[in-house]
Order: sequence, then C-alpha cells, then structure tokens
Amino acid sequence: MVMRRAVAFLTPFGTAAPPVPGALDWFPVVGAAIGLAVGGVWWSASRGWPPLAAAALAVVADVIVTGYLHLDGLADAADGLLPPLPRERRLEVMADPAVGAFGAITLVAVLLLRLGMLASMRATPLVIGALWCGSRTSMAVAARSMRYARPGGLASAFVDHRPHGPGEGHGGAPPGRSRPGVVVPGLVGLVLVLVMAVAGRGLHGLAAAGGEIVGIGAVLGLAQRRIGGFTGDVLGAAGVVGETVGLVVLAATW
Repeated sequence: MVMRRAVAFLTPFGTAAPPVPGALDWFPVVGAAIGLAVGGVWWSASRGWPPLAAAALAVVADVIVTGYLHLDGLADAADGLLPPLPRERRLEVMADPAVGAFGAITLVAVLLLRLGMLASMRATPLVIGALWCGSRTSMAVAARSMRYARPGGLASAFVDHRPHGPGEGHGGAPPGRSRPGVVVPGLVGLVLVLVMAVAGRGLHGLAAAGGEIVGIGAVLGLAQRRIGGFTGDVLGAAGVVGETVGLVVLAATW
C-alpha cells in the first residue's frame, strides 16, 4: 500500500520498503499524524511535569517518531547551503555524512528554539498537528514542482522519471513549472492545516501556519539560488525550519 511507503519513509515504523513517487500524496496525512502524536506527548506530559520538562519530552518524542530524518537533513543542508562554496562543492558537502560547524550550530540553535517555544506556552496538539502537516505538505509540493539538484540520492525515488524534452529539469518537469501531482497533496495538506490550526488556536493558529510558510519558502528559495533546486536534505531542512518559525509565531501570539 502506498500509504505504508510514506509511513516507512517519514518514520522508523512499518516495514522497510523503497519509496515511490505516489507516496508523496500521503505526506500531508502522515505529517498530521506525526504532529498529533508529538502534540499528544506534549499535552500528556504537561499534566504531570513542569512546562520545560514537558517541552523536552515533546522534542524527544519528535526525534523518535521521525527517526532523526529531518534533523539530519537540516544539519547537512546547513553545511552545504550556508558557507561560501561553489555549487558542486555544496552538493558534495551535503552528501557527506559528517556534520560540520554550520550544521552543528544550526541544529543546536533550532532545537533550543523549539524547546523554548514549547516551554513558553500551553500545550496545543492540534496546532502541532497543523504545523507538522504543513511541513510534510511542503516537501511533497516542492518535490513535484522544483528541479531535483542531485543525480541519485534518497529523494530521487520520489522524482517522476518519465522522459522529458529539451530544456526540462530532472524528473520530467521544466524548472519552475508544477507537475499535475502537486494538486492532490497540496489541497489535502491545505485543508488539514486550516482545520487543525483554526480548531487549535483560531487566528493565532493561522498566524503560526503563515509563519511556517515563510520559513519553508526561505529555505527553498536559498536552495534554488545556491544549488539550482532541491535535495532530500533541503526538503528536511525546509520542514524543520518551517515548523520552528511556526512555533516562534505561535509563542509570540500566546
């Protein structure tokens, strides 16, 4: 089942199986489930622990449920996109499993921000579900609308490899032109995000979702300028940064 492929890719749970392009359609649903699980841990922990301890448990729960996947992408993307390097060297650095100074500092800063924001407000599982859904929706939409910048690599399994004509980017779609497959995950994700954000915190939830979009767009825009498209690391980094910006906005409107 295609949904199981999405679960197996985005989490350490389920039977290991090679990802397929169709799994992207299930990213918003799986993302919402991950967010609700993390939000549920946050809410449950807040019943018996102080805010900082509950926030720490939520951050750890997120790491466990995602299997470090997106945090690893954040560190690799920071090492490749932030230093002054030529394009080819950026891709080499991002493919290197070792974490450099830029990646380590970015990872620590983001984790501290997530911890601090969660500790500063009351547990709202629905908004966490919305933000985590939004981040996975952005991954699916970016993977189907941006040029894949690296031949091979983990995210290449999601790229449509149909033959394409002159001037078209990797994956069968001209750079800058969305594939038809963007509509399904984009629409499903949008509905889920809006419903959960509004139900969780009303206009404040919508503001958090708006902040997430800005964070995701900043990372994807930087990747477009510096490597000419996306990689799996870029998608993970965009999702984590977007979630974190959403949490910052949510805490500011509390």
